[in-house]
Amino acid sequence: MQLGMVGLGRMGANMTRRLMRGGHQLVVSDLSAEAVKQLAGEGAGGSSSLEDLVSKLKPPRAAWVMVPAGGPTEQTVQKLAQHMQSGDVIIDGGNSYFKDDVRRAGQLKSKGIHYVDVGTSGGVWGLERGYCMMIGGPKEAVQRLDPIFKTLAPGVGDIPRTPGREKLDGSAQKSSAEQGYIHCGPSGSGHFVKMVHNGIEYGIMQAYAEGFDIFKNATSKDLPEDIRYDLNLPDIAEVWRRGSVVSSWLLDLTAMALTENPTLSEYEGYVQDSGEGRWTIQAALEEAVPADVLTAALYVRFRSRQQHTFAEKMLSAMRQKFGGHIETGAVKKSA
Repeated sequence: MQLGMVGLGRMGANMTRRLMRGGHQLVVSDLSAEAVKQLAGEGAGGSSSLEDLVSKLKPPRAAWVMVPAGGPTEQTVQKLAQHMQSGDVIIDGGNSYFKDDVRRAGQLKSKGIHYVDVGTSGGVWGLERGYCMMIGGPKEAVQRLDPIFKTLAPGVGDIPRTPGREKLDGSAQKSSAEQGYIHCGPSGSGHFVKMVHNGIEYGIMQAYAEGFDIFKNATSKDLPEDIRYDLNLPDIAEVWRRGSVVSSWLLDLTAMALTENPTLSEYEGYVQDSGEGRWTIQAALEEAVPADVLTAALYVRFRSRQQHTFAEKMLSAMRQKFGGHIETGAVKKSA
């Protein structure tokens, strides 16, 4: 299948590569001519502008936008829409606010252009592991794009089937959830599910970070000498990976970071939030749903920009490992 990819950053470039490996034809666009040249050298079709990209796609066209949420996504979607026709599809695979999706879908519908929002999880490891996708938008457009989603998704892999799932009704049997992607519902629902996914991610990361901070401070001189423990943090992370109920991919990445440097001295502990955590709390407020853990995890990130603990270094280490995120403070310090 032919697809246009706009935005060749950490995820966009690797998604392009995974799709090309799967036999799809990609036409790429980026503000960096060098990034376009790099992917063109690997087999993608290059383009010099969004108009040029659209001209190289055969109707009905499909263009995937993988640029930062907010202004960059808004501008890209609107510019693409100027050159696309009825029956074409614009896919927003970034981390847009779900209410923006609903608005854009309504605007594009009047032109006959489909808008599909795809919450995409996988980070810098997605090229090999695949991408978990939460999709919102009109059913006909989502179904047409199924070959793209199937190639990007991780597939069933070696994960055992959830017991009892075979007894569910026919719709569950036909679901693509076990492949690693689902059609959540109408416009905005994909990014809504991804938003809460990221809010939960904040909470899980915070729990690990606080736990290991307790381990690190078990040598405190404020403790009686007979209950001071000089613990091996890399070994604790490693043993928890094997049979523990708290094992997870985030723990795998934590073990990796601690093995590389048990003190995490290369991290300052300045922890960014990318927006989804805030939006999750806003949704909880609108729904009158208590979200104590997720709210506290978000507030810790705010506090991290004022004072830094080992827990916050742990959060920075996990973010760098799964998404390649570099601390803002570290960037300023090295500049």
